[in-house]
Parts: sequence; C-alpha cells; structure tokens
Amino acid sequence: MKFDELLAKVREIAEDINPVGRDFLAVQVNITGDDGGVFYVEVKDNKINIEPYEYNDRNCAVTMNMTDFNKLLDGKFDPVLGFTMGKLKVDGDVGKALEFSKLLK
Repeated sequence: MKFDELLAKVREIAEDINPVGRDFLAVQVNITGDDGGVFYVEVKDNKINIEPYEYNDRNCAVTMNMTDFNKLLDGKFDPVLGFTMGKLKVDGDVGKALEFSKLLK
C-alpha cells in the first residue's frame, strides 16, 4: 500500500467516527519504510481533521511501519502489545496515543 492510499483509508474510517463530545486530541503519525510519510489526526471542535503534514503542537507522535499500522486500522494489531514489543513508538503522552487507537476502532 502506498502512503496516499493509507491516508485515504484513514479518512474513510474517520467518516464513521462521531467526534461530538470528545476531548481535544492531536496525534502525528509517522509511517516508516519506503512508502512512509507523515500525517496528523486532530479532534477539535467536534470535528476530525486528517492532513498530510507534521503537527508541531501535538499531544503525541506515533511511529510504526506501514504493515503494522494497516493491521491497527483493521483491528488485528494490539497497540499495547506492539508498544511493549517496540513495533509502535510513542513520543509524548502515551495515554493520548491509547485514546487515538481506541478512536480508530
């Protein structure tokens, strides 16, 4: 899967999420590897924004490879286990990263 396809998949998933009443959340996602890239997911003012840019004022940054991130989106990757195995790295608030993974489910 290419980065643009991944971004489209995340946006499609976000369309089914009801952000009303959720706390502010800003997560930068760093996808490593040949087809990698950077995007952010922001929950703010009852809206979800997903853009292919870095987010300097983020709660946290999540770094993982394309394959594992796709598994996370498909519900086939346990983020806690992935974190302990070093397949998922978090820079910043780990609690917000966990909230982000629950948002995607």
